[in-house]
Amino acid sequence: MEYITLGRTGLRISRLGFGGIPIQRIDGEKAKELLEAVRGAGINFIDTARGYTVSEELIGAAIEGHRDEFVLATKSMARDKASMAKDIEISLKNLRTDHIDLYQIHNCPPNQLEQVCSEEGALAALLEAKAAGKIGHIGITAHSAETFKKALELDWVETIMFPYSIVETQGEELMAKAKEKNIGFIDMKPMAGGAIEDPGLAIRYICANANVSVVIPGMYSVEEVAQNAAAAENTAPFTVEEIAAIEKIRSELGTTFCRRCGYCAPCSVGINIPNMFVFHGYLSRYGLQDWAKDRYAAMPAKAGNCVECGICETRCPYQLPIRSMLKKVAEDFGA
Repeated sequence: MEYITLGRTGLRISRLGFGGIPIQRIDGEKAKELLEAVRGAGINFIDTARGYTVSEELIGAAIEGHRDEFVLATKSMARDKASMAKDIEISLKNLRTDHIDLYQIHNCPPNQLEQVCSEEGALAALLEAKAAGKIGHIGITAHSAETFKKALELDWVETIMFPYSIVETQGEELMAKAKEKNIGFIDMKPMAGGAIEDPGLAIRYICANANVSVVIPGMYSVEEVAQNAAAAENTAPFTVEEIAAIEKIRSELGTTFCRRCGYCAPCSVGINIPNMFVFHGYLSRYGLQDWAKDRYAAMPAKAGNCVECGICETRCPYQLPIRSMLKKVAEDFGA
């Protein structure tokens, strides 16, 4: 396993990390077996979140006795100081540790950055926790390229998590700038939310990019750990056949895959179109049906509210058939 330094944090981490979303699907005993396989493979970076239901708890119990062998990262959707302070304490308890190496502001849209950075914003709680030794470093995660761009100018941002894969390359220029600024880049959605069916090829493609600090595929089986570790360790040049396979994936998914760029917004009836497709991915490909349904149900406007005005499709730079895609989402969620 290759190890690198995560930007200016000084943390020495494996290029392949462990993404904590799918662990929600298994029980505590299997989680221990899974994390033991992770440790055995030389993977030392673990990413989870307050929003991943029992993920923090399962990980905390599974690595007990081996805490110092891992670099722990988690994140919170809190935007104000009080809520973030509360979430930090919950994370510490769940992960059974007195410190978290990296705490991230979770999925922050550009219009919420001002609140986060305000006197009573989430950043204030993170800075206090850092001063107290409860967290080591601070990062941010986003699906918006605008957030990514703005985050590069914030002096407190030590890491940025953003999607990058064979079909999601919209962040490549910003990734290069992050490298120049010595900001760690954490790659999420390496399999495009489960849409890419060849994880070995997907991970090799990502690890071939030196601007990626660590890639964090979600894993919930020992077999997945072994497969992903082998892919990350395979630094052989791509063959002609593999390059053709990469282009085929791009071609096939390019007509139906949402990159969450946000250009379709605003929807005339208030639907968060990218979120509809994210939740649908969790429902249909991640095997997290209950979690996906809960998150979908909490949305004020759902796919079924689409009036088929078609304005979104005129804005989409990828010419996606958004209206028909939303119909499929509404059909599968039943609303």
